[in-house]
Amino acid sequence: MKKQLSKTAFYAFMLISVAITLFPFIWMISTSFKPPDEIFTKHPSLFPSRFTLDGYRQLFAAVSMWTHLFNSVIYAVFVTILSVLFNSMAAYAFAKLRFPGREKLFALLLVTMMVPGQVTMLPVFLILKSMGLLNTYAGLIIPGSAAVFAIFMIRQFMAEIPEEILEAARIDGLSEFSIFWRIILPLCRPIIATLAVFSFIGAWNDFLWPLIIMLREDKYTLPVALASANGQYNTDWAFLMAGAVVVVIPAVLIFLLAQKHYIKGIAAGAVKG
Repeated sequence: MKKQLSKTAFYAFMLISVAITLFPFIWMISTSFKPPDEIFTKHPSLFPSRFTLDGYRQLFAAVSMWTHLFNSVIYAVFVTILSVLFNSMAAYAFAKLRFPGREKLFALLLVTMMVPGQVTMLPVFLILKSMGLLNTYAGLIIPGSAAVFAIFMIRQFMAEIPEEILEAARIDGLSEFSIFWRIILPLCRPIIATLAVFSFIGAWNDFLWPLIIMLREDKYTLPVALASANGQYNTDWAFLMAGAVVVVIPAVLIFLLAQKHYIKGIAAGAVKG
């Protein structure tokens, strides 16, 4: 009896937690379909009494959605690809290669994690300006292509791969890059998927860096474009919620597609980390 009550209480707690978590998203989607007079009332309702697409029509009329969507896709996809490639290569070097000063260099990298990103943003901006990369995709993408935490996360996973597998591959004549590409990466698929999800969602939702580096309106990503299109003295909540729905959908789809490997990566990190 006590076990059954405990199980029931656990499931009730989980249901309440899920409801609290999902409520803001449901409210966001519902508000995007509400007419203006229903958004702020004395007795607000979760679902609109009459559905309207005015928020979405206004969104696509006020913002060059396809241009900004293209910019966001370019930013998020290339940051994800380069982040997976560069961080996994660096992690392989720190996990499986022997070279002088390896541990000290890795410790130095970990120390840099204590420096807030806002502190390094100005030096990075000035470097990109001196290289003529302001208002370019390269200037937007390159700074986000490597991250110390990602290197650390993948290195911890790779460290658990038996050395015997690598030694056998070297005896068979494989180069280090072939070992990395044909053996290590397939074995690290869960943690790679986790990094890919983190990188894509982080880049897709990023606001501050695209705002700083992109000077022309036609180069804005979706979050920056939506913020700049909102009224200066008033807030059109249906417009904003419609924009938020458009921004959230791709991130949710990416998570659902990579969910299986993502969960494996998180579980493996919890055990091996």
